Amino acid sequence: MSFGKSLQGAIDYMESHLLEKINYEDVAKEVYMSCYNFHRIFSLMAGMTANEYIRNRRLSLAGQELQLTDSKIIEVAYKYGYETPESFAKAFSRFHGVSPKLAKRKGTQLCLFNPLAIKIILEGGSTMNYRIEETGKQRFIAKVRAFSNEIINEAGNHDIPDFWGECHKEHLVDEIRNLRRDGKKDLYGLCSPTKENEITFDYGIGVIIDEDTNIDNEEAILKKGYRIWEVDSATYVVFKCYGNNGDCISEMWSRFFKEFLPQSDYEQTEDTDYEIYPEEGEPGLFCELWIPIKRVS
Repeated sequence: MSFGKSLQGAIDYMESHLLEKINYEDVAKEVYMSCYNFHRIFSLMAGMTANEYIRNRRLSLAGQELQLTDSKIIEVAYKYGYETPESFAKAFSRFHGVSPKLAKRKGTQLCLFNPLAIKIILEGGSTMNYRIEETGKQRFIAKVRAFSNEIINEAGNHDIPDFWGECHKEHLVDEIRNLRRDGKKDLYGLCSPTKENEITFDYGIGVIIDEDTNIDNEEAILKKGYRIWEVDSATYVVFKCYGNNGDCISEMWSRFFKEFLPQSDYEQTEDTDYEIYPEEGEPGLFCELWIPIKRVS
């Protein structure tokens, strides 16, 4: 299924099942994507998560029903997936700016949230530098933590930056960087979306294990809470991210989905993607973003 068809299929599925108990995990399964990748792609393309889309559509329809029919508030609350009138009233008021009771009065202003529609628009005209890299099997030693899929692209979320800060503060980064010789102390931010039907993904901060890595006692390192992270051979598209913080990474991911994929013969694969933070980088370079891809057959 093509990139555009997958997104349209997700929208169609949500619209057809708005009155059922569904969330982004069900939608991801319907379009044959991992929960992690679907959440990332949909939120970047739509500007909201799939769960937010479902919630907004339900509340929009609930407002219309209250204003245009004689349905009772409690009936509408249950119909649109709320377990109690109180939880419905709270969500409804936050979305529409008025209570369900007030919404039943004629002339009350409500919010309309229409279904998303994919349209073909003219884009491009700007350069997007990239390179393609082939890698063999790779091994990393990393400090790894599981994060909720729903933090991806969530405005104001600092869970992963906080993880970096914690690892630096506790000198966990220095310990693994010191396994590498000078000039080769690049750090990797490893991101794994490969857990099928899982609501979390793993993110690791680590270094690559190769001839420039000196591990005298691997078992001792692992006992300190580090983990070996293995990556199979893969093809990667590599983008340079320039900026002062992680916002440039999100911006590049957005360009990858909106500009690179639709105009290339590649599709993203369900493999580890990662950022490389060079020990000695060029001026203004925050990191390199490595995204696994394959040619569309």
